[in-house]
Amino acid sequence: MAQKLVPEAKNGLAQFKKEVANELGVPLSDYNGDLTAKQNGSVGGEMVKRMVEQYEQGMK
Repeated sequence: MAQKLVPEAKNGLAQFKKEVANELGVPLSDYNGDLTAKQNGSVGGEMVKRMVEQYEQGMK
């Protein structure tokens, strides 16, 4: 596995993932193997979308 650039960001990203999943109605838990790829992908995709938007706002 690749080394993380900012290991301290792990907790923040986990919290962000929970917030996004909650907003999308995806029931995350400690084990998410019962979720569909579509559910998991929607959470990850929305996270990336928001992070890119945030980055672009910082560039202005």
